[in-house]
Amino acid sequence: MSNYFKVILKKQQNQVNKKSSPFIGLLLFIVSVALLILTGPLGFLYGILHSLFTKGFRGIGEYLLKIAVSIDQLGNVLMQHLLNVLWIKKEGYKFGNRDETISSALGRNKKLGTLTRFGILIDKILDKIDPNHSLNSIDYYIEPTQEILDVVAWIHLEENSILCTRSLEKDTYYIPGGKREAGETDPQTLYREIKEELQISLDISSLKFIGIFEAEAHGFQPGVFVRMRCYMGSYSGELCPDSEIAEMVLLNYSDRNMVSEVDKLVFDFLNKKGYLI
Repeated sequence: MSNYFKVILKKQQNQVNKKSSPFIGLLLFIVSVALLILTGPLGFLYGILHSLFTKGFRGIGEYLLKIAVSIDQLGNVLMQHLLNVLWIKKEGYKFGNRDETISSALGRNKKLGTLTRFGILIDKILDKIDPNHSLNSIDYYIEPTQEILDVVAWIHLEENSILCTRSLEKDTYYIPGGKREAGETDPQTLYREIKEELQISLDISSLKFIGIFEAEAHGFQPGVFVRMRCYMGSYSGELCPDSEIAEMVLLNYSDRNMVSEVDKLVFDFLNKKGYLI
């Protein structure tokens, strides 16, 4: 499995973006720049000394790397409109996520094949310095945007097969679950979605986090990704698909081509662990 499709076993509760007026945005910008100018040098010097005395030269390297990543994230916001014009095609994954680096967004577009000639040139230059730099920089631990769909899924295994569903007028199967609503935690989202789709009640206390999987979103325009947080857990009631679900089936690993791209990653992961045959 490539670095692009690796699984990151992390948890994060995402928050809804706060709305603010142009005046508030300008004021906070001025304050943040002033604080950086006044306290930045002192904080940087203290950070170097603290890292040196706690972890030695390795600590300094780690500290400087964090700063480099943060500067890269700032550049992704600061130069987003210019990069979206020069480096990627119109259907590409957009720069500008404040929690993502330039290299990460570059890597997503390289994977999608949506880099312009200029973007390809920049990517090649980076690869000369650090092989596969942009692909290895793709960051899974970032906040959702319009280009990243935040989804939670329930993995239910029976006799080395996995439960999947197919919606009406669809020809692709999906692992049960759905999108988070504002303010919901993973367990709350999963409980609600599974109740709606399969008419059962998940035991929230039994939920076990499995991992985060990301791939292009099936049925969406190019440049849109789905990030799926997966859990296992017990339930009460009898599995019964609701009116919007056309079919409920148990699939084996040999049925991998019948599911969406992100679900294929789950199939690969479970197969490697010996849960899905």
